[in-house]
Amino acid sequence: MLLSLPIRLVRHTRLSVRKDVGLLALRLGTGGVLFAHGAQKLFGWFGGHGLSGTGSAMEGMGFRPGRQSALAAGLGEAGGGVLLALGLATPAAGAAAAGAMAGAVSVHAPAGFFAQSGGFEYPAFLGFVAAGIGLAGPGRFSIDHATCHVLDRPWVVGLAFTGSAAAAASVIGRRQAVSRERGDADSGSDAGE
Repeated sequence: MLLSLPIRLVRHTRLSVRKDVGLLALRLGTGGVLFAHGAQKLFGWFGGHGLSGTGSAMEGMGFRPGRQSALAAGLGEAGGGVLLALGLATPAAGAAAAGAMAGAVSVHAPAGFFAQSGGFEYPAFLGFVAAGIGLAGPGRFSIDHATCHVLDRPWVVGLAFTGSAAAAASVIGRRQAVSRERGDADSGSDAGE
C-alpha cells in the first residue's frame, strides 16, 4: 500500500508532463500557423497582400471598412498566434484568434465544409484549436505559468470569450447585411471567395 503511493505520484507526474508538452506542441503549431496567416494580411509576408490588398479584398467580401477589417483580422490572427505560442494571456489570445477565424468561416460557409471546395474546414479548425487552448490553459511550459497566471485567471477567460464572441457576431452581422444588399443589387454570392 505504501509503495503504491509513490508509484501513483510518479505516474501522475509523467502524465502531467505529457499534457504540458502536448499543450506546448499545440500552442507552437497553432500559434505559428495563425501568426503566418495574420502576417500575410498585415505585412504582405509569405505571399500575402498586406493591408492594402487584403483591405480591398475584404471590402469586396462585405467587410466594411476593408482596411480596418484587414487590420483587425491580421491582429487577431498574428497577435493571437504569437501570444498562443508564448503561452501569454492565453485566454485572450485564444479568444482573439477564434473570433478572427469566425469571420473567415462566414466567408467560406457558402461553399460548404471541405477546404477543397473552398469551404470553412481550415478556418474552423484553427478557430476551434485556438479556443480550446484558450479555455484549457497554456500548461506549465508557458509565460503565463512563469508569471503565476496573472493574465490567465477565470475572469479573463469569461471576459475574453464574451468580448470576442460579441465582436465576431457584430462583424459577421454587418457583413451579412452588406452581402444581402449587394445580393439584391447584383445577385452575387460569396461562395467563390
